[in-house]
Parts: sequence; structure tokens; C-alpha cells
Amino acid sequence: MSEVKNPPSSGADAGWTRFVTARPRLTLLLALLVTALAVVAGGGVADRLGSGGWEDPGAQSTYAARALEREFPHSEPNLLLLVDAAAGTTGVDDPAVAAEAERLATALAAERGVVGVGSYWRAQMPALRSEDGRQALIVARVQGDEKTATAALERMAPRFEGEHGPVRVSLGGPAAVQREVTRTIQEDLLRAELIALPVTLVLLVLVFGSAVAALLPLGVGIVAILGTNAVLRGLTEFTDVSVFAQNLTTALGLGLAIDYALFIVRRFREELAAGRDPVAAVGATLRTAGRTVLFSALTVAVSLSAMLFFPMYFLRSFAYAGVAVVLLAAAAALILLPAALVLLGDRVNALDLRRLWRRRRAEAPVTGPAETGRVWGWAAALVMRRAPVFAAATTVGLLLLGLPFMGVEFGTVDDRQLPKDAPSHVVQEQIRDNFPGSPGGGITVLAEGAPGPERLAAYRDRLAALPGVTRVDGPIGSATGSEYATFSVSVEGEAVGQTARDLVDEVRAVDAGFKTSVTGQAAVLVDAQKAIAGALPAAAALVVLATLLLVFLLTGSLLIPLQAVLLNALSLTAMFGAVVWVFQEGNLSGLLSFTATGDIETTLPVLMFCIAFGLSMDYGVFLISRIKEEYDRTGDHESAVRTGLARTGGLITAAAVILAVVMVAIGTSRVTNTKMLGLGIALAVLMDAMVVRSLLVPAVMKLTGRATWWAPAPLRRLHERFGLSEGESAPPAPEPDRIPVGAGA
Repeated sequence: MSEVKNPPSSGADAGWTRFVTARPRLTLLLALLVTALAVVAGGGVADRLGSGGWEDPGAQSTYAARALEREFPHSEPNLLLLVDAAAGTTGVDDPAVAAEAERLATALAAERGVVGVGSYWRAQMPALRSEDGRQALIVARVQGDEKTATAALERMAPRFEGEHGPVRVSLGGPAAVQREVTRTIQEDLLRAELIALPVTLVLLVLVFGSAVAALLPLGVGIVAILGTNAVLRGLTEFTDVSVFAQNLTTALGLGLAIDYALFIVRRFREELAAGRDPVAAVGATLRTAGRTVLFSALTVAVSLSAMLFFPMYFLRSFAYAGVAVVLLAAAAALILLPAALVLLGDRVNALDLRRLWRRRRAEAPVTGPAETGRVWGWAAALVMRRAPVFAAATTVGLLLLGLPFMGVEFGTVDDRQLPKDAPSHVVQEQIRDNFPGSPGGGITVLAEGAPGPERLAAYRDRLAALPGVTRVDGPIGSATGSEYATFSVSVEGEAVGQTARDLVDEVRAVDAGFKTSVTGQAAVLVDAQKAIAGALPAAAALVVLATLLLVFLLTGSLLIPLQAVLLNALSLTAMFGAVVWVFQEGNLSGLLSFTATGDIETTLPVLMFCIAFGLSMDYGVFLISRIKEEYDRTGDHESAVRTGLARTGGLITAAAVILAVVMVAIGTSRVTNTKMLGLGIALAVLMDAMVVRSLLVPAVMKLTGRATWWAPAPLRRLHERFGLSEGESAPPAPEPDRIPVGAGA
């Protein structure tokens, strides 16, 4: 092969190349040291993460709930002890059962941080006794936030769960559910990592051939994950962070690190095959694939940062974790990986495990990327010959897959997120099935300002007259004085059904003549939906405008950024349709082992959109940048589309499959929301790579023709001054059918 002259670099390119290649061993040593510090700094992060965060902290329902916890701990229990009378007793009214239950209630009241202990035996309330008389409840309030309550329950649970003479005790209530969700997620995350890492390594070996090259993306991913854990640990000192964010850290840390490393290592191997020495090959790689990685990381980070517009810390946590892991993955790919490649040089192709396979097929010595490139080039040509058919059929098909989302119903998180055999889920299920008027199923009203008994009675009557109200209990005066009173409003139907949600606004509209605040599950849901609806326009505007700007800076085109936004959004329809069809309606619930609740948690669609849109842009940027490079080199629009897809189609598909494997591993979680997140994102990624990038993009670009690259003169001048392109300063790479074995990914 002829030697390719190493062109000199200048300016920022030369400076960056010198920075990452001047002291490669020192760079890697410092990276190892920083990673070790991150391990120490991020230690114990899981114990500091919360399992809630779905409510709006500034909402009326949140204010009322906090006031009720302070003033009426009996009315807001978060811990339930389900007491089962043993065989041989007459039931919960048996003297021996009553005596043991009273002893347990007294012991619970003596626990640190526990207030408002009550029981069926003390209050003789029918709602706390099962209809068959074999079960009854002890209720209490564990004070503090979710993390404090979970820690307290970990301490207390062994002393109360299990057999106690004539009774058997099981723990339920929100505190017990939160404790079990946190524990389950931590166990599931470890299992997901044990599944994803070896499978990912095998797939990388198949993609790269070289075992050495395959290990590089995993190293980048591990650095990103450990670094993000340290960032999250630091953030817990200042704000609440959701335990669910750890799942995103693992998935994106591995997925994006692999994406970025795939493209950088692939380009580095191409440059080596073209005759460059390792330092020059790294310089050319950073000018081309490196710039694409930088743009891709920025688009994904912007998409994830949109969740900062929402007040719920559940969503904000994913922004913290997502932005951190994306930027760390990009930094590792653009600093550590080039340093490693300089040191490895041609040894990046060492330990080529595909040699055994090629020896058995000696009649076909040239395989791998060249053959794959020809297949993708042929597919692109076929699509462009029938562009109207492919564009119409793909668009209609994706829209049809998204139709189930038109029937989406939103709800709140409860114990049914957990597996059917989870202890706290079993307890809550028994309470729903066996107890009259399941606790927590109504609307609670807090009255303030010391209104007199006559005014409170008149207000109660107005509440009772509302349609859909079955009973109003109260007013109950505060134990700390007469300034507060509370009412419990029982409603028809489900606790968060449409009737209950409509009643929240109607109760709030009732003129009481004094200050009132409404809370309860339905009120929390209503306030969360209002908060999301209020923040959604700003979040969507950030994602769309930032994407348009970044893609314009990359391409200089007016049309391509618009295509990118529209096609990305279209690629998500299958995910949203599947979420409703599977998780809301319960199809495949037996196969996937979850309990369908008939609704979707309110924040999940926002979260899934931000993640999936960002990942779709990730692949879109890789494809568009290579097409742009070819168009700048040849000026032939159709050839650029065909060659760009030939060079990146296999790699994008491989990256998508690997990321889907990671997300499916996350989707094996026993917590429904995590399962929905993992499997939904996996579907979105595969649909984007295999349908949108492979069929819709070449079809649409064929239909738009050379107008694809048009921009008005002012925008052209703006791009010439500030824009970047992958092909800048880089010589053309070998054609796909001439890439030597082992030179491509």
C-alpha cells in the first residue's frame, strides 16, 4: 500500500492533537488515578438515593401533605403492620391476638422517629379490620424524608416482621414499598451489569474482530459510569437524587461509550490502513470522527438537560446523571481513547479472533467491513430508486405503531411496581381486596386559620354535596392547637380515577371562607400533570432549537436540521405505542412478569422521550456527518447518501444492537417502571437504526435532492465562520470495497 502523506494540522486541531498525544502514558496514568478517586468518591451512592420524586415540590398537594404530616401524623400513615390471626384463634378480636397486637403497637411507638401509632384494637375503626375478621392493621408514621424513613425501616423491620405468638406480621404502606423498591433496583442493577458486560464484550469482538479493540469501548464506559457515580454522590449533598438514575448511568455509560469508541476506533483503523503513522492517524481521527462525537454528545446532553425544566426530582435526577455520563463518555473517548490508540498503533488490530472463521472460508479472503459496506450501499441505492414508496410506507407504518398512545391514561406509582410476590406488594394487595374502603383512597383537605365549628360544618356539607363524593369525615382538630382541621373525602371509583381527578379541582373551587389545601393521590397526580404541562413547552423548545442549531453548525444546511427533528420524533412512535399496548393495557404482562395498572406513571413519557430523542440524534449525527463529508468531497448528492450509509450503516446498526442489549438488561428489572424504561428505549433505538436511518433517511434525502444542502446566503456565511464538518482537513478514506480486512469496524 502506498504511503499517505501526513498533512500538517494547525490551530485548534493541532493543539488538541498535541494535547492528547504528547504524553499518552502520563494521560492514561492520570486517568487511572482519577478513576480510582471516583471509585472512592462514589462509594455508597446507592444508599443516599431516594425512591420517590414524582410530586411537584411547589404544588398545593405537597404543601398540604407536609402540613398534615406535621399536624396530623395519624391521618397520614406511611407504615402499615398487617396482623394475621393464627389458626386456632377466633380472629383479630381474640383476647390473645388483641394483647399481642397491643404489645406490638406499644413497641412500635417507642421506636425512634415513629409517631402517630394507631390500631384497630385501640380505635375500633372498621376500616382497619378485614371483612373476614382474620386480619387487622397497626398504622404509624415514620418521620423524615424517603431516605431517612427507609433507613429507619431497615433498622426496625427485623423486630416486627414474622411470627409473634398468636399473630403473623407483614409490613406494608408507602415506607415499606419505597424500601423494597430501592433494594430491588440495586439488586436488579447488579444483575443487569453482569448480563450486559459479557454480552457486550462478545458483540464488540464480533464487530471489531480484534479483542484488543473490543476492550477499548468497555474501558471508556467503565470510566464514564464510575465518574458519574461520583458526581451523583456529590449532588446528594445538595439535592435529592432518584435511585432510578443509576439505571440510566449504567445504560448510557456503556451505550454511548461504545458508540463513541466504535466510531473513533473505526476511523483510526481506516487512517492506519491508509498509511498514516499512529500520531497522524489520531490527529485525522480527531478532526473527523472526533468532531462528530463532540457534536453527538452535545445533542444528547441538551436533550437530557431539558428535564431540568421539570420540578420533580425524579426527572431532574435523570438530567443530572444523563448529562454527566454523556459528557464523561465523550471526554474519555476524546482524551483517553486517543492516548491509548497512540500507544497501541497497529496493535489495535491484535488478537483478531475472526481469523479462525476466515481460515475456514479461504475462498472468500476479503470479508467484514468491505462486504458489509457493499450490502449497505446496495440497500441505499434500492431505497432511493423507490424513494416515494419507502418514505410513504415507513411513515405510515411508524404512525400506525404509535396509535395506541392516543389512549394513554396517566397514573401514580404504587406497590404494583414491584413483583407480585414482593412482601409489601402482597400486603397492599390484601388490603385492597380484604379491607373496606382501602386506606389512602380519598381526597384529604387541610383547613387553616382557626375557623369555628359552624363554618367547618357548613364547608363539610358543601363538600358532601359535590357529585362523586360518597362520604366526608371530619373535621378533625389538630393535636397541637385549633389552627388546623382536616377532612377526608371519599370518592366513587379508583383512588386516581377520572372521577377523583375531576373532584380535586371541584373541591379546590369550593368557597370555604378560609384557607384550604387539597392533597391525596389524585391531587398529587393532578398537580404533577399541571407541572409537566407547564414546563413542557420550554423543554421541547430547548430540545428542538438546540438540535436545529447543532445540526446546522455540522452541515450548513437549512433542511437537514428540520429533517433530523421530524424523523427523530417519528422514530419514537413505536416506543410510545408499545408502552401503552404492553404496560398500560397489560398485553405480554405474563411473559414480562409485571402487574398492569391500567395507566402509565405521569413522568415516564417525558423521560423516555428525552432519552430516546437524544440517542436517535446520536445515530443521526453519525450518519449525516459522513454523508456531508462525502458530499463535500464529490459534490454528488446521491453518491454521498449511498456512500455515507455504506460506511456507517453497519456500524450504526452494531452500535444500536449493543445499546439495545444494555437496555434490555436494564429491562429485566423486577420494577415495572425500570422494565418499561429499558425495553422501551431498546425498541426505540432499534427502530431508529434499522428503520429510520436505513430506510426513511435515504428515501427522504433522495426526494429532497440537492436542495437538501441549500441554505440562504446569510446562513451560509454563518456556517463558514462558526460551523464544522467531519471531513475538514481529512483526505478521503478508502472505498468500502477496497478496505483491507481488519481496517474497519
